[in-house]
Amino acid sequence: MPHEVKILTESDLRGLVKLDREAVDVVERAFLALGTGKVIMPPIMSMAIPQANGEVDVKTAYIPGFDSFAIKVSPGFFDNPKIGLPSLNGLMILFSAKTGLVEALLLDNGYLTDVRTAAAGAVAAKHLAPGNVQTAGVIGTGGQARLQLEAAHLVQPFRNVVVWGRDVEKAEKCAADLAERLGIRAEAVADPRDVVAQSQLVVTTTPSEEPLIRSDWLHPGLHITAMGSDQAGKNEIDPAALVAADLYVCDRLSQCEKLGELRSAVEAGVWKKVPPPELGDLLCGRHPGRTSDDQITICDLTGTGAQDTAIATFAMERARQRGAGAAFMT
Repeated sequence: MPHEVKILTESDLRGLVKLDREAVDVVERAFLALGTGKVIMPPIMSMAIPQANGEVDVKTAYIPGFDSFAIKVSPGFFDNPKIGLPSLNGLMILFSAKTGLVEALLLDNGYLTDVRTAAAGAVAAKHLAPGNVQTAGVIGTGGQARLQLEAAHLVQPFRNVVVWGRDVEKAEKCAADLAERLGIRAEAVADPRDVVAQSQLVVTTTPSEEPLIRSDWLHPGLHITAMGSDQAGKNEIDPAALVAADLYVCDRLSQCEKLGELRSAVEAGVWKKVPPPELGDLLCGRHPGRTSDDQITICDLTGTGAQDTAIATFAMERARQRGAGAAFMT
């Protein structure tokens, strides 16, 4: 029996899905679903390719009530920019949750991952940053550094941005881009300590294997979203900072124990607290979030398959509504 499969290119998907409040709401609902405990989400399949400074992650999740589920293949080859290629790419395959048949190939080259990752940062900022963020800072100068602050600005309309990166020219370019995109003041600084000192909201967006933020830099009224550590060996935050914070939150505990900042804290022997809550626990009301503007909070984002299923399903709904993409029969 013939079966139609839709093919959506990156160009199609960029026209269908934007980094806006609607995308943030889609990802927020994915975290809410995770908080119910009913989502089926297997561990990430992850493979490192050290000879090419590369890695490949495969993520998926089934969310009850969704007609479809996505399997996302996400390669990251971090030397690619040296030869004029993007460091991240990939695709999502959307399947029917009723029949298992392929419904669509989303050839997004990592675009949907970029959107859902930035949207997750916005969800963290919405629920954990203090109420009146004046200055936001970012550690890192790549595409996700820009997207994270764009997304955070949707829920926390800060007025100032500070940027730090190992390459001063890239940091200055990132700051200029953010100033233009957001219409606010942005500057590059020479020391990551200055980013933390000046900001109420800080996002780390690097593949660093050594801490870039020290525990003794933390100050009352600070929220940090750490999203760079998504592989064993990566570490952006001093492990002692997780213990010093008033509240540390994971996107998925089982992932953060193996891939996130929590892994480093456990390996360093400093994490002796009870298991931390997940972001979905806060959304479901099972665990309190920030209770005072003076608290120090940290959110550890490793990226979940639930986010991928949510954003892929959203993209497909938009494609059906607008007749986008090419169809072929199998």
